[in-house]
Amino acid sequence: MSRIPSTTKRNAALWLSQGISPRRLALTLALGFAVGCIPVVGIPTVLCAGLALTLRLNLPAIQAANYAAMPLQLALIVPFVKLGRWIVRAQAAPAPDARALLHAHALHLAAWVGGLAGQALLAWLLVAIPAVAMMTLALTQMLRRIPALHPAKD
Repeated sequence: MSRIPSTTKRNAALWLSQGISPRRLALTLALGFAVGCIPVVGIPTVLCAGLALTLRLNLPAIQAANYAAMPLQLALIVPFVKLGRWIVRAQAAPAPDARALLHAHALHLAAWVGGLAGQALLAWLLVAIPAVAMMTLALTQMLRRIPALHPAKD
């Protein structure tokens, strides 16, 4: 016996599909998850909304995937910074201590953080492009097995 009523399942399927094909829904979820892993906190929500509106994707689905990726976003900041530093062959600058941060000039601090963010974004971009392609292919195959998504055409 299922604990979820059939009307709830049907409403969830309608909410997810909103008239789009399994392939477009897979792209929506893959983009939302990849953008949700951007190593700069605060950007993914706005970027996902912009992508959904520009590409006419399902806004609730892209935001759900974005929020599902949030723990990964935080966990991947340091690896993306290290990968970005390796890509640009930058020397590892020693992290300033708390006293130095308190007394640093705002422009120097902004330049230091901006450099780290730039390196992390470069690494994210190089990882995200093939990840979106692979996730889209895998999710398309899975979503085509859901009967509620079949009325929409590719």
